[in-house]
Amino acid sequence: MKLKNSFVLLITTVFMACSSDGEQSQQGRSQNSVIPSVEAVQARYGSLPLVERFSGNVRSENQVPLYPQISAKIEQVFVENGQYVEKGQTLVQLDAEQYRQQLIQAEAGLNINKARLKQAEAGLSELKSRYNRLKQLADKELSSAAEIEQLEAQLISGEANVELAKAQLAQSESLVEERKEQLSRTSIKAPISGTIGQRNAQIGMQVSPNTQLFMIGDLSKLRVEIVLTESMLNKISIGQTANIMVEDYQGNDQLIQAKLSRISPFLNEVTRSTEAEIDVENTNGWLKPGMFVPVDILFGESEKATLIPVSAIYTDPTSGAQGVFIASSMGSEIQPANDDENSNLLTEPTPVQFKLIDVLARGRMEVGVGGLESGQWVVTLGQDLLGEGREEARIRTVSWDKVIGLQMLQREDLLKEALQESGQPKATTL
Repeated sequence: MKLKNSFVLLITTVFMACSSDGEQSQQGRSQNSVIPSVEAVQARYGSLPLVERFSGNVRSENQVPLYPQISAKIEQVFVENGQYVEKGQTLVQLDAEQYRQQLIQAEAGLNINKARLKQAEAGLSELKSRYNRLKQLADKELSSAAEIEQLEAQLISGEANVELAKAQLAQSESLVEERKEQLSRTSIKAPISGTIGQRNAQIGMQVSPNTQLFMIGDLSKLRVEIVLTESMLNKISIGQTANIMVEDYQGNDQLIQAKLSRISPFLNEVTRSTEAEIDVENTNGWLKPGMFVPVDILFGESEKATLIPVSAIYTDPTSGAQGVFIASSMGSEIQPANDDENSNLLTEPTPVQFKLIDVLARGRMEVGVGGLESGQWVVTLGQDLLGEGREEARIRTVSWDKVIGLQMLQREDLLKEALQESGQPKATTL
C-alpha cells in the first residue's frame, strides 16, 4: 500500500505539472519552463539472475475424480465440499435393493445347482454299482454283452451329467460373487485420504458410471505443472529453483520457493513441448488445485554489468534510440529518501540528460547495460515528461526495493486510482 500511495502521489504531482503546463501555455510561456517531478534510483554493479517465466497449473497430489461403478439412485451422501476423508471412508450410499434381489436370485440358483450336482453324482454312483454287479454276472456268463454295453453308455452319460452339474455350480458361484461385488459397489468409498471438492452428488439423483460425484486430492502436497518448449530444455533442468507467485488471504503477493521436481522426456510431436512438475508443500494453504499461477525458473546468472530497473529504459519515439535519463550532477554519495509514504522530499531543479545504453542481459525486473557507470542516478518514473525536451527535473531518490515493488504492480490500475484521487478526468493522459 505504501508503494501504491507513493506512486499515486508522484502521478498526482505529474498531473499538476501537466495542468501547470497548460495554464502557462495559455499565458504565452514556454512549456519547458515547468520543472517536472520524477523518481530516480542508483545504478549498481552486479550480475542478473537468469529467469524464465511460465504459467503454472496447480494440481493436488493424487487428484482424482470419483465415479460410481454401477447405475443406481443416491440414497445418502455423507460428505461435503472441503471435508477431509480417510481412505476407505464411505462417501455415498446408493439404492441397493435391486442388487440385493439379484444376489438372492444368484444364491438361489447356486443352491439349485448344488442339488443338481448331488443328484447327478448319486445317479452316477448308482450306475457304477449296477455296472459292477452286471460285470460280476458277465464273468459267470449270467448276463449278455448287450446289457453291459448299454450300461457303459449310461455310465458315460452319468459322468457327463456330473461334469455339467459341476460347471453349472461353478458358474453359479461366480455369479454370486459378481452379485456380491455389485452390491458392495452401492457403497462408494474414498480410494485415498484427501479433501473432497466439486461435489456433484445429491440425494435422489440417478447416477451412472459416467456421472462424476466428487474430486478428491491431498491438498497438503500440491504439484504445479508447467509446459516447456523444445528450446527451453537446454537451459531448464531438474533441481533448479522455482519461485511461485500467489496471493495470501489478505490479497498480498507472496512467493513460494520450491525446486523443479521432474521433466517428462517425451515431447509432443505436434507442439514440440513437454511437461515439467514442481512439488510444493502447501503449508499455508495459499494454493488451490485449479489455480493458474506465475512461475519463475532461475537457471543461472549473467556476466556482471551495470544494473538498472527495467522501468528506467526509455525509447525515443522519434529516433527509436534506447537509453536512460541520468541526473548528471548527483553523486553516488546521495542516499535514497526514506520509503515512508509521507516522505516526499524533492531536490532543487537538477540537470538531466539522455544517455544511450546497450542492453547486455535482460531479467524480468532489471537489465544489465553497457554505457552507464555504477552509482549514477537514473530516472525510473516520469521519463515521458523529460522526453519533451526538458533539461531539468526535481528528483525524488528512491530505493531499489521500492522500484521493483512498483514494477510488480499493475500500472493501469494505479493510473486509474491516481486519476480518481487527483480529480482529473479519466480521459487525461500523460
